[in-house]
Amino acid sequence: MTERLLVVEDDAQQRQLLCELLRAEDYQVQSADSVETAILALKQQPLDLVLCDWKLGQGSGLQVLQYLRQHYPQLGFVVATAYGSVSHAVEAIQAGADDYLTKPFKRQELLLAISKGLSAWRLRQQNQQLTEQLSEQQQLVELIGHAPCMQQLFQRINRISASHATVLISGESGTGKELAARALHQLSGRKGPFIAINCGAIPEQLAEAELFGAEKGAYTGAHQSKAGKFEAANGGTLFLDEVAELPAALQAKLLRLLQEGKVTRLGSHQEISLDVRLIAASHQDLALAVQEGRFREDLFYRLNVVPLHMPALRERREDIPRLIQHFLQKSQQRYQLPAAELSKAALRQLMDYPWPGNVRELANRIERFVLLADERELLADLNTAATVSSGFVLPAEGLNWQQHERDCLLQALSRSNGNRAQAAKLLQLPYKAFLYRLEKYQLG
Repeated sequence: MTERLLVVEDDAQQRQLLCELLRAEDYQVQSADSVETAILALKQQPLDLVLCDWKLGQGSGLQVLQYLRQHYPQLGFVVATAYGSVSHAVEAIQAGADDYLTKPFKRQELLLAISKGLSAWRLRQQNQQLTEQLSEQQQLVELIGHAPCMQQLFQRINRISASHATVLISGESGTGKELAARALHQLSGRKGPFIAINCGAIPEQLAEAELFGAEKGAYTGAHQSKAGKFEAANGGTLFLDEVAELPAALQAKLLRLLQEGKVTRLGSHQEISLDVRLIAASHQDLALAVQEGRFREDLFYRLNVVPLHMPALRERREDIPRLIQHFLQKSQQRYQLPAAELSKAALRQLMDYPWPGNVRELANRIERFVLLADERELLADLNTAATVSSGFVLPAEGLNWQQHERDCLLQALSRSNGNRAQAAKLLQLPYKAFLYRLEKYQLG
């Protein structure tokens, strides 16, 4: 990439000479003859470095430098003057100049100072990118929430992130399972990419080629060899969302990959060794799917090395105001719209709503509110939706209550990984009442 320079010099002959010299070195060069025209040039076009004279008619290079550091802090800055002195050099460097030249200077001295200024610009860019990455990583953590259950989850993520252990994430749709998987990847330090794929969205006839790759001619339409998602994620993390949707044949192939760390493309007999960390997720109860014969038991145990459960939003209502504020800011920045404020009454309704769609539903509603700035529309269907989602409708054919209660107990135990106190909390039962029901159905 050709670096873009701005030469600020009030002497026309000197300005032209500097511009020609720098253009001969393949720099893109703009020029200005005063503080005002320099500031205008900074506003009008992206630049990488400013070479500025110290004395500029009624102004000075220091004014340009102060404006630049306030509004464009990454840019390189080199100051040049015929009035060179120690005090000028100290003042310029303290104000943020990257280098200082005293006229008359040689061509090589100028190019060296420009190179030094551009190196400082690149370093500041890299620092900003690193800061943004760390900020994004922290933002993922913030989105997880501050409720006690989420803090426990975050501690668990922190503890296991650096390992290569397979993780199985459970939770309702919209609770942020992919968000947790991304946090695991970012905190892991793995150099490869994070690749997410929804198993339920892949046509069954294409699923094997999509995941494991295929050689040319392996199936109709395979006009060239294709690497699968596992190969693409080599050195990084593959997130399999809705893993319960995988066909039985692919469950067996996935199990073999987890056991041996190797993949074989469709239509090939050559094994490819991979270094991929697998994170799987499902809103279904996989333990129940195993009992019902819909999911391989051996694969379940391979995936469930470290289980993570994403709580529903209704289980951590104290996070709702913080999430609302986050989504308001995010949507305002995205659409460049003025700040929208929610009334206390609206916030109270949002806090009382059971959020069947969890965090995803909240994010979508807040985005709509920012776009339309209509609080009435935001709240219009909350009461109706709350009634529908919170009320249980008895099937027309009736219900075997004892079987239903026993199933609820088993699912709560499975979801809490056998933790009785947590299972009781999931069912909103007093602990002693929960133990009584376990004994009643001989589930101890």
